[in-house]
Amino acid sequence: MNEIIVELTEISPREFFGEQNINIELLKKYFPKLKIVARGNKIKAYGDEELLEEFDKRLDMLVMYFGKYNKLDENTIERILTSDDKEAYEAPMLENAQVLLHGVNGRLIKAQTVNQQRLVDMMKKNDMVFAIGPAGTGKTYTGVALAVKALKEKQVKRIILTRPAVEAGENLGFLPGDLKEKLDPYMQPLYDALRDMIPAEKLQNYIETGIIQIAPMAFMRGRTLDNAFVILDEAQNTTHAQMKMFLTRMGKNAKFMITGDPGQIDLPRRVISGLKEALLVLKDINGIGMVYLDDKDVIRHRLVKNIIEAYKEIEHTNG
Repeated sequence: MNEIIVELTEISPREFFGEQNINIELLKKYFPKLKIVARGNKIKAYGDEELLEEFDKRLDMLVMYFGKYNKLDENTIERILTSDDKEAYEAPMLENAQVLLHGVNGRLIKAQTVNQQRLVDMMKKNDMVFAIGPAGTGKTYTGVALAVKALKEKQVKRIILTRPAVEAGENLGFLPGDLKEKLDPYMQPLYDALRDMIPAEKLQNYIETGIIQIAPMAFMRGRTLDNAFVILDEAQNTTHAQMKMFLTRMGKNAKFMITGDPGQIDLPRRVISGLKEALLVLKDINGIGMVYLDDKDVIRHRLVKNIIEAYKEIEHTNG
């Protein structure tokens, strides 16, 4: 049986291995066909020569990362172990990613994955960007952070956030309360992101004065959106007509971000998603960027990633 031995000389083995050897257990999970043993300051691995070469390369990346940043968490390990070589080497650079905002209580808000950083970079180069990916990949959160940054830096005069209230068919009359109370449940994720980034009193003032507007798609009709950072969230639930209407609202000095997950469409059967159609129709237009995030970008609870993978598997089997 082939064997490799890696000796850790310039970093703390105990810290690198993690509490109760949790980092070594993750290595074992991603290399199930290898026998991996960690003792003292050495990591030994036994198995197929080709697998050992890959293991040695990935372990070297992890050691380099730890040596540079003196920390290692589950998301970083997974990213380095599962990304292609280029992405794995890019990942540590995120530690030096530009802080987008100093949020509430001094919270530093910046890109946390390679694809989130691509989204930030894409938004600098284009006035309209589509951010596509599954739940928990930070599409909306990153978009809201970029919008608040643009407002604070006076690049725009207002932020407009919208979603199709498809669960209520945009026919909200049967719900109790005034219009705001009826809409709030559908807009909650947007409020949640804003509350992380803007102190409560200031946020309330922005909303009351119209500097920040949160409204359903139906309220976009007939408007020209100038000097604004506009985010269309949950865009997979727009129809052809809604998407076309929204995209043509773009005015002077405007930035548009469209986020969505084509795997979570709530439209009636036989109704084509405006997002899916737009991705095909607009893909070759200069000035429109498209960023695709995936389950490697999930930054919620680790189970979210497992849930996405499980559903992907069953959908592939049934499809």
